[in-house]
Amino acid sequence: MVNTGDTSYLPHLESEAIRIIRKAIGSFKKPVMLFSGGKDSMLMMHLAYLAFGELPCPILHVDTGHNFDEVLAYRDKMASKYGAELLVAKVQDYIDGGIIEDEKGEVPSRNRLQSVPLMDTISKMGFDCVFGGGRRDEEKARAKERIFSHRNKEGVWKPENQQPELWDLYNTSHFSGEHFRVFPISNFTELDVWNYIASEKIELPSLYFSHNREVTFRNEMLMAVTPQFPLLEGQEAKNERIRFRTVGDISCTGAVYSDAENIEQVIMEISNSRTSERGTRADDRVKPSAMEDRKKQGYF
Repeated sequence: MVNTGDTSYLPHLESEAIRIIRKAIGSFKKPVMLFSGGKDSMLMMHLAYLAFGELPCPILHVDTGHNFDEVLAYRDKMASKYGAELLVAKVQDYIDGGIIEDEKGEVPSRNRLQSVPLMDTISKMGFDCVFGGGRRDEEKARAKERIFSHRNKEGVWKPENQQPELWDLYNTSHFSGEHFRVFPISNFTELDVWNYIASEKIELPSLYFSHNREVTFRNEMLMAVTPQFPLLEGQEAKNERIRFRTVGDISCTGAVYSDAENIEQVIMEISNSRTSERGTRADDRVKPSAMEDRKKQGYF
């Protein structure tokens, strides 16, 4: 593993995350684990496997319908490898059913449409615990999140109702129909995630590593040109050497120029970066409170 400084604390982060997962599994009746096919959800699933020697609950992908093909292939491969029961809630089904409307405009992100399918699945399946791969270093709203985050019957997150977690004492009390979002890797940073993935030799989607792709600039972001994100009139596409720091809906996930072809090179690149990975997400740029507003509506 490339030397990026002292990584002796990684076993502590690992044991903390495993303890959180075990606490949640022992405290709730019907848990589920969100899985997007990204590095954070993959790390969380790996830690859950380490905690029990098998996955202790199903995994749930809220599919926007605008995913990179590489991510969907990776999702199915990892679900099979870890013996996971894979549940898929499709945003397109809710659009086709007239329950929600597709986004319009230059940043038609379907990420913002995931809340309804997620909450509907939680309600119908009776899940009382939903594991998520959120980290506190990602964004200001994430930093406010408790590790055990209470949600009411509508899935609403209210910062003022989150109890302190002194001495690792976690609140699990809830009424029927309510649930908790549990974030085992809250205290990992982006660099921690990559260092741990390197040490455990965890496979990731090829999107995270340098490759050639047709891209265009839109809204000050480098976006992949796809059928879901076509060129606008007057725009041009260029074939560039890029990678993605975060994996999400095609219409809001920006790329970065990069020659990092392996984990060690990615770690060196991140070590020298001064911007958050969320800076490559167009839906977070709509307004400063974009993430917090979505969380209050039931978002991850």
